[in-house]
Amino acid sequence: MTMSNTPMAANPLTRAVLELDEYASGLGWDQPARLFALVDTARLRAQEPALAAQLGLQDESETAGLTPIEQDEVPSGKPLDEFLGTIAWPDSVVGCALTVERLMLPPSAEASVPADLDGARLTKWVADHPDRQEVRMTVAVLRDGTRESALRLREKDTPTEVLTGPELVPGLAEALAATFVD
Repeated sequence: MTMSNTPMAANPLTRAVLELDEYASGLGWDQPARLFALVDTARLRAQEPALAAQLGLQDESETAGLTPIEQDEVPSGKPLDEFLGTIAWPDSVVGCALTVERLMLPPSAEASVPADLDGARLTKWVADHPDRQEVRMTVAVLRDGTRESALRLREKDTPTEVLTGPELVPGLAEALAATFVD
């Protein structure tokens, strides 16, 4: 899944996150969560040449890249943390990534969240809040603990407005990292 508009990033994990953000952007908003295995591109070409050819990777000169491979659909009726708790990856998977859309509040609004709200009522309160923002988060982790994230606000839906950094969505990064714990 090589994306022509993805800016060159400093490292393979950041490039993979930006490619996944661009892929999700091409699908539009209001999409379900998507889970990806991250595999070493050079190893994939060497061990699975037919699959590499199917993915369009046989002519790539890059040797230090990561190839995202979309997994089966994330079940919508199960909480994401519970679903991630059921994941186990084979040794050939060096990392994983997830794209998910959520509503977020700015820090200034978080102080006004009523303390007595449970999950469903809190979700409704956030959805009804005038300062809510729709955001797509793409979070990736490697087996060694390296992390990267990309955040795209719906109201600023352009590649130049995507925020990146390893600590943007720490809870989701922790949940993804736990999928590699034996």
